[in-house]
Parts: sequence; structure tokens; C-alpha cells
Amino acid sequence: DFRILCAQAKTRGMRVVLDGVFNHTGSQSLYFNEDGFYPTLGAAQSQDSPYYDWFSFHPWPQDYDAWWGIKTLPAVREECPGYVDYIIEDDDSIIRRWLRAGASGWRLDVADELPDWFIQKIRAVVEETDPEALLIGEVWEDASTKIAYSQRRRYLQGSELHGVMNYPFRTALLSYLQGGSAQDFREAMETLRENYPPAAVYSAMNFLGTHDTGRILTVLGADHVPQSKDDRAHYRLSPAERAKGAALVKLAALVLFTFPGSPTVYYGDEAGMEGFEDPFNRGGYPWGREDKSLKTWFTLLGKLRLEREELQTGTIRYLHAAGSLLAFAREAGDARSVTVVNAGATPEVLCLPWSGGTAEDLLTGRVFSASSGVLSLRLPPRTGLLLV
Repeated sequence: DFRILCAQAKTRGMRVVLDGVFNHTGSQSLYFNEDGFYPTLGAAQSQDSPYYDWFSFHPWPQDYDAWWGIKTLPAVREECPGYVDYIIEDDDSIIRRWLRAGASGWRLDVADELPDWFIQKIRAVVEETDPEALLIGEVWEDASTKIAYSQRRRYLQGSELHGVMNYPFRTALLSYLQGGSAQDFREAMETLRENYPPAAVYSAMNFLGTHDTGRILTVLGADHVPQSKDDRAHYRLSPAERAKGAALVKLAALVLFTFPGSPTVYYGDEAGMEGFEDPFNRGGYPWGREDKSLKTWFTLLGKLRLEREELQTGTIRYLHAAGSLLAFAREAGDARSVTVVNAGATPEVLCLPWSGGTAEDLLTGRVFSASSGVLSLRLPPRTGLLLV
């Protein structure tokens, strides 16, 4: 029972956010019912179907609008009054029903494909039903400058989304970890911080991978990407590739859990799952075969995130960002922590101003001594620290 699931989650400090796919449906869904699986009439079976007006046929039933032309995903006419009522405005609409059942928010799939007025209606009903509920949108670019279908979008102007999926964070972070400059990462993130309202920065859905991207371990570990789909389907990292990938995944997770925003982990990334693009990134969870080192690392970072206020709400201040070296502080009141990363394949030395006499790495328990207000750190290749 969904209500029980949500109640159990809340006792563990968790919330359930549902994925709302409101731009298209499946050709075998109750509403379209192309294969006649359901006993009721779908739009593909009869023009008398209550769902017929939801779709655009030309002519019926052979041809119809579909998401990106994929015929198993018939596109929905959001402007259809019956559809708006069903999804948003009826007393027992999809949005209202599942929030009342215990969901704590919605993630809107392909938000670019939904009209602004449609998202505004969802936002209004979400807040009316549960003022604490979250509304997040799938947007792959800077959401403040996004143009879709020749329209500048209004996602973050206060009447639509609370936050968005932070694909720019993933793009910039992976570029840095794969040999790019820490300065470029900082510039990309500071541009985003300048463009977004503060609430959107801190509610941004930060992640390393999703069901639409390759597995982070494979992306960071593979020395090359096979050309053929069949080769990508069967590709497995060599021991050397996996070791490199695991080291870089740990650094990626360190930044993820200490950066402003909401860290999100795609199932199995913490267990060391491999795979290129969809569908190779959607394997079953490796129960009993998890990468214990990675799982322990992710668990520790999650624990530190929960324990330290500055990692949740603190401001960010960059202390160093050049070449392979990145260091930034998160500060909230008297609480302060410093993330240090050497993403390069060679050792580096980094000197940071430090007011205390010592610095402790929360990841290993190591203690470093400062001298004359300077902390000198010798960083092995592909390593990171979280200093207090």
C-alpha cells in the first residue's frame, strides 16, 4: 500500500517524490490501449473512448502524434480540458490523489514539452494540496535561460518549478574529472548560481547519473566507447579501468554530497554497477555483489551530509580552482568544512589558508598540522579530503 510505504519512509527521514510523465503515455496504456489489453475502450480502439480527445490522430487510428516520433509513446494534448481535469484540477486528480496518499512531491518528466500554463496549474494545485510538497522539473540546460519551441521558459520565476534536475552540474563535474580544469567547473557553477534564485540553487537535484545517462563508473572508467551498440551492451571494465573509475567516482560523490543542492544517487551507482546508455544502465541491483568500498564511501558521505549543517544550508566559497585541484568551503555560522580534490593522475601540493592549528579529514580521520596560518597538503593522484 502506497500510504504505508510513504509513512514508513517518513519514519526513516525519507520522502517519496513521484515521477509525473504528463506529456505522453504508452501505446499499451489504459488510455490508448492499442493492443486491446484493457477491457475498456482506449483512444486507439474507438472515437467514442473518453480518452480520444487526449490525442491527435491524422487520420485515426493509423497515425498519431508521438513523443519524438516514437510510436509506442503517443503524445498527449495538454490543452484538452478533460486531460487537464484528470491530471490536475479534479477533486481526485492525479496530482491531488497521490499527494493525499503520502507523496511529498512530483518530478515532471520532459518539462520542456509541457506548456508554462500547464506547469503553473500543477504548481498551484500542489501547493493547495500540500504546501510543503516539492515540484521539480527535468531540464537539461540552464533553466533560467532555457528556450524551448521558440519560447523563453519561466521555470524559476516563482509560479512554476521549485527546482530542476541539475544536468549542468553533472556535465561540468564530469568534464573536470575527465581531465578538464577545476576553474571551468567553478565558472560553470558560479554562472548557474548567479542565474538561479537561491532557493532553486539549494533545491537543485544534483546527481552523477540517471536512467537517461551512462553509469557513472563506466563513464569515468572506460578508456574508450565502443562504436557498435552490441559492443556497448557487452562491455565490461577491465580491472585497471574499474580501479580508475572507482577512484574518480569517489571524488565525484565527494563533490556531490558537499555541494549546494540536493544530492541524488541513481540506484546501483553506490554499488558499482556498470553500463553505457539506456538500456544498458538499467540492470538489476547486484544484491550480495555490491562494491563494498564504494558503498561504504557513499554511506559515509550521506552520514556526514546529515550531521553537518553547513553541508546542507551553508554558503560556498572557492579557495582554489585551477588545473586538477579544486577546494571549496561550506560555511554556516561557526560551522565550516572544506572539500579538497586532486582529480589528476599525478601527485599535487596545495597550500590553503587555515586559521586553526590542525585540520582533520572526516573521511579518514587523518590530522594535518598548519604552520603560520597555512595548511600544506600533499595530495596523491585522484584523492579527496573533507577537512574541518
